[in-house]
Amino acid sequence: MRSPSRPLPADVVRWIRLQGLLRWADAGAAWLVAWLCLFVVLPATPARALAVLAALVVGGAALVPGARMRWRPVSALAGVNISAGLRVGDRAWWVRPGGAELVLVTSRRGLRVVIARADRDTSEGLVVRRTRVLLLPAGSV
Repeated sequence: MRSPSRPLPADVVRWIRLQGLLRWADAGAAWLVAWLCLFVVLPATPARALAVLAALVVGGAALVPGARMRWRPVSALAGVNISAGLRVGDRAWWVRPGGAELVLVTSRRGLRVVIARADRDTSEGLVVRRTRVLLLPAGSV
């Protein structure tokens, strides 16, 4: 990504920082679900042992790339809520762990959005799911 000619808006910088916390919240939700499932399956086992076993299960699942990419309940809710007002033709900030980039929304259907990046051919769009990325409306920032 090229360096921006002017600094990013404060809200975009805030969401870049919050993205890591959202991922930790996803991990916490995974641990809670694993603990509840183990509690139902093994009711006689002490809660502390189930908590450790749930942490091991979640840690093992974190090593599987597909599981890490698909299990994002907290960050998915945040992404869908933030990008709910985006319409075709709107500019948005595509927030990623390394920074943010200004994009144009070229199509939207359900949870999928097609965005056009400035550094790419304008005839080609990138299809993203609003549950997997953070798209902040540029007008509100």
